Amino acid sequence: MASENDKINLIKDFTPRLRKLIEVELVLDHLDFIGKEQKDLIRTKAKTQSNLKAVDLLIETIIYRQHPDGWFREFVDALSAGGCKHAAIYVDCPPSPSVEAENDYCVRLIELLSPSLLRMKTTEVCHACFAEEILSREDLEIVLAECQNKGNISGARELLKRIVRFPPGWFSTFLNVLKKTEHLDLFKELTGDTPDDFLIEFKNVLYLKKQTDWDLIDMGLTTANGGCSVFWELHGQKSTYGVIFSPLQYFTDCTTVAEGPEKDDIVLRDYQMAVAKPALEGKNIIICLPTGSGKTRVAVYITKEHLDNRRREGRQGKVVILVNKVPLVEQHYSTEFWKFLKHKYKVERVSGDSQLKISFTEIVQKNDIIICTAQILENYLERAHSGDDDGIKLSDLSLIVIDECHHTQKGGVYNNIMIRYLKQKHKNVKLKKDQKETVAIPQILGLTASPGVGGAKKMEKAEEHILRICANLDAYKIMTGDLGENKKEPHKNIATAEARKEDPFGDVIKGIMNAIHTHAELNPTCDVGTQNYEQWVVQKEQNAAKEENQKVRVCAEHLRQYNEALYQNNTIRMCDAFSFLEKYFDEELKKKVAPEGEETIIKTDTEKFLFTLFKDNKVKLQELAKNPQYENNSLFKLRTKILQEFTSREKARGIIFTKTRRSAIALAQWVQENPKFQEVGVKACHVIGGGDQSVVKPMTAAEQRDVLNKFRIAEVNLLIATTVAEEGLDIAECNFVIRYCLVTNEIAMIQARGRGRAEDSSYTLVAGEGSGVAERESVNEYREKMMSKAIEKVKKLNQEEYENRIKEYQIQAIMEERVRTTKKKQKGLKKESPSKVKFSCRGCNKPVCSGEDIEIIENMHRVNVKPQFREIFIQRENTTLAERLLDYDTNGFIACKDCGQRWGSLMLYRSIECPCLDVKNLLVTYDEKKKNIKKWNELTIQFPAFDYAEYARNMAESSEDEESM
Repeated sequence: MASENDKINLIKDFTPRLRKLIEVELVLDHLDFIGKEQKDLIRTKAKTQSNLKAVDLLIETIIYRQHPDGWFREFVDALSAGGCKHAAIYVDCPPSPSVEAENDYCVRLIELLSPSLLRMKTTEVCHACFAEEILSREDLEIVLAECQNKGNISGARELLKRIVRFPPGWFSTFLNVLKKTEHLDLFKELTGDTPDDFLIEFKNVLYLKKQTDWDLIDMGLTTANGGCSVFWELHGQKSTYGVIFSPLQYFTDCTTVAEGPEKDDIVLRDYQMAVAKPALEGKNIIICLPTGSGKTRVAVYITKEHLDNRRREGRQGKVVILVNKVPLVEQHYSTEFWKFLKHKYKVERVSGDSQLKISFTEIVQKNDIIICTAQILENYLERAHSGDDDGIKLSDLSLIVIDECHHTQKGGVYNNIMIRYLKQKHKNVKLKKDQKETVAIPQILGLTASPGVGGAKKMEKAEEHILRICANLDAYKIMTGDLGENKKEPHKNIATAEARKEDPFGDVIKGIMNAIHTHAELNPTCDVGTQNYEQWVVQKEQNAAKEENQKVRVCAEHLRQYNEALYQNNTIRMCDAFSFLEKYFDEELKKKVAPEGEETIIKTDTEKFLFTLFKDNKVKLQELAKNPQYENNSLFKLRTKILQEFTSREKARGIIFTKTRRSAIALAQWVQENPKFQEVGVKACHVIGGGDQSVVKPMTAAEQRDVLNKFRIAEVNLLIATTVAEEGLDIAECNFVIRYCLVTNEIAMIQARGRGRAEDSSYTLVAGEGSGVAERESVNEYREKMMSKAIEKVKKLNQEEYENRIKEYQIQAIMEERVRTTKKKQKGLKKESPSKVKFSCRGCNKPVCSGEDIEIIENMHRVNVKPQFREIFIQRENTTLAERLLDYDTNGFIACKDCGQRWGSLMLYRSIECPCLDVKNLLVTYDEKKKNIKKWNELTIQFPAFDYAEYARNMAESSEDEESM
């Protein structure tokens, strides 16, 4: 690990580079270890002198002043968050000299040709650069403002200044932008050739198409920013410059690149062709094949044949591939559908992560194959149902492929889509009887590795579960295949860890919890450290909030954290459990510190008791956490298994599945810090989910892709993952899989085991003695056998009986959906006036506002913009929030001025600060009853839409009144 001096010297060495790459104003917003006074000095220097002078002062401040632990990582993160990613690379992981030189040539070329480039249509190019991620949102706004205030040329100059600050790879992306925005003359100016003659696009990466008048003088892969650098010299010109191709998707077989994807043919194995046959005849089917057996490849083949047949018949084909996770959109696009079909059909992908600026309807109209998350299609089907011209109808589609189709059950988005399908299908039967024209519906193809048994304990119920999934997907048949010699079944074993003989760390925590029980007069009905206790304490907290019993409510919150620490103590290191508690109490103490100039936040006697209780035991816990003899034996078993895999295999590559995000991160850190693992070549990294539903910062889709890509190229050979990696994600062949103290259902077991795709792979369950994990695994094995038998029974039903049964389930599903819709409409009709609801602080019961004070933005965000509301909350900065949205940013949170309880976030909506309330942090009084509400849609209240124009007009009038006084 680099010392403080090494970090300082690194910054000193790269100061000349950093001066060119840092924009002070944007970076300062994300730096907390520099005081407000010094920040103001740096900002003043930027405004009165120049950005370069301000950067010098910033670097001097960093080099010559003392800073708290973690300052270096915060500086790197601030550079990245402030749009100075290239500067962050120099500080964190300096690029090789060759990449540095090549990037310099690109920058110099832009400088030399800037007189010509200033002719560009700046606004159009600016939006395209932002979509391609070589301009940040701040850059976008600054460039557009420059265009509006000073004209197109000044805006172009600002744009060019900003794109060259991005990491290597920006140049080829900028060429692509020029091509897309039809600036072909500028493209030719930069390259000496037209786009079609010069480059081809493959998997979103630009490659050289022909070598006329070009000499290859050097080629080599580089690690910086995952880029592949190719350096060329143009004959007949004085300057040389580099072209950087990014991201790292270079093909060692240059012939493949030269020939392009047209040469990729889809070749199916016999078992794959067998399961595809009914779909090739136009029938709806479910394909049930093990993970890694090529279900997606079969779907690509069916898609191609479907579109080919439609084209031959003179009919338009339109295929939508639905997935249930954002990362799967890019995966299916780049590794399968784009690769094999782009030369013949237009393929596009859309998800909540996409930056496409046109509507989904237009994307469907302009492309043959669309890969998207299911919710996007459902949203646009609902628009069409509501009469919106911008909607999509099922009749617009000819084939829907549903990935992981076992999720087509009650309440799921897949099921919502298929209910629409089933209703139209049954309407068509009636229309046909009445000799009326029917409405076209698409063919359906479902893909799954395991439909499961839905919790069934008897074969009859398991068979019913399979039939219901077939009914929901209107499947003609469920198809399974005999993989024969292609079947890869990992060796399975269970490693049971003995219970601890001594657990003094856990005993101290239990002692603290007992003291809290006594203080709050609580009598638990189950053992601490269990899931049952977690449920009990959550219920206590909710009841206490309704009863306005702050003593019990606060104690219950703390007990929940200690219970989590006990779980961590049994699965990860004691130091991780201690770190979790310490961080929690640090955050709680911060809530009790008022911002500068505000009144002091009062601590109740109970809060003082709880803080003192932890403080009194903190040193003892810290000392115990350092003693390795008290670590849990499950961790020892895991250590033994990892070492065994990496010493017994020439090239080991594996995945460890664990329950929580926190444990995944902690286990990765444990492996990285252990020299024994390093000796045997273990290179570990964690991968967790992207949803922001926990206190642990989620992983973005880009971060997930980056880790999985490193795993594919063996830069990482041990993934520690939550269940996000169990299902669907295309992970390179592993030769061992470990489920660590984790058992869910038979579907997850089959999915996780299926990650072990390499020859002679192993599947291990590490379980603590008496935890019940091994027993639940045995239940899942039994259910897996039951599932296989149930599928075979369904397949053996004669077709008439099978169709009668699924028709019965379909009618039942339609009727249930109608009942739900009727109830929903009735609930909507009962929507009460906002005046009937009151909100109070969950922390101290202080009145917060009435429902009459709340307005709603984009049918989603409940805000209170009343001036009097601002008098009762404090604003806190939240540097971990990095969510950048189209019309608004969330960059801080609001909290109670009296007790510090968080109420929600401070949202910047079209330059207006709007306090946005999170209902789960409030206590709701409705019909004179106190209620715990988790989501706003649980309230039958119709809040009015936020009137931006009216608010802006009032603000302007208020400002004028103040100026006239």
